[in-house]
Amino acid sequence: MMKKAIKTELAPTAIGPYSQAMRMGERLFISGQLPIKPESGLMVEGIVAQTEQVFDNLEAILKSEGLSLAHLLKTTVFLSDMDNFTNMNEIYSKRVPAPYPARSTVQVAQLPKDALIEIEAIAYY
Repeated sequence: MMKKAIKTELAPTAIGPYSQAMRMGERLFISGQLPIKPESGLMVEGIVAQTEQVFDNLEAILKSEGLSLAHLLKTTVFLSDMDNFTNMNEIYSKRVPAPYPARSTVQVAQLPKDALIEIEAIAYY
């Protein structure tokens, strides 16, 4: 089985030595997505806008491979403050269709670029 790096201009460029996503067989491993607008490279403000942007970025990567948010198997949500959980969860439940993927949500001390949220995901083809 060969691995293949996935890159789309419709999602932010990786800010380090990693790929936006990697395909291995019938699985797509999506790197943590920050709330950065791909066209400007700027981060949106506030947990609601940031969560929506992260989902826009995830969706762009999935669409580049002919997939959608319905193909998610597992997500990991990183929050800089667990007080943002309710707002994040409300948007998550609207954007991700049921049956919902397995999920972990953790609070971290700090995220890159001082983002409020980052989400990584695993999807299937």
